[in-house]
Amino acid sequence: MTTLRPFTCDDLFKFNNINLDPLTETYGIPFYLQYLAHWPEYFIVAEAPGGELMGYIMGKAEGSVAREEWHGHVTALSVAPEFRRLGLAAKLMEMLEEISERKGGFFVDLFVRVSNQVAVNMYRRLGYSVYRTVIEYYSASNGEPDEDAYDMRKALSRDTEKKSIIPLPHPVRPEDIE
Repeated sequence: MTTLRPFTCDDLFKFNNINLDPLTETYGIPFYLQYLAHWPEYFIVAEAPGGELMGYIMGKAEGSVAREEWHGHVTALSVAPEFRRLGLAAKLMEMLEEISERKGGFFVDLFVRVSNQVAVNMYRRLGYSVYRTVIEYYSASNGEPDEDAYDMRKALSRDTEKKSIIPLPHPVRPEDIE
């Protein structure tokens, strides 16, 4: 039986099987520790019965309450290839959304590569829509051009008028993101 539990420091030494996916953004250990220290409730791991890590979600709460922009943000969501198509990503997203609801968020947002249509379609099935396109958000390697991202959002119950998901009519650059 799969266990969903808080991510711990020890998990940093066991999650390489998940982060080897080329579409998964990887960060330095200090970055993961910062999230673990500041937003531990937003850092959840799925563990197989034998102790192998199956996937994780890492996020945070951010924004302005006064401007109705307080929200949950998905920084990373990844499931190891051998554990995909089991509904783990959807369950991890549901947990982050529930935490964001409890914290009074207006919406949950995330960034995803425009080319990652498998992920884009999954997020659409989970109720997310494209709020805006961010030009050259992802840095490329091997001399390829930088890649655009979709900023996808899902309104939470506090956003009764669904203002947070009204799409912007034009793309933005990374430096224009608050």
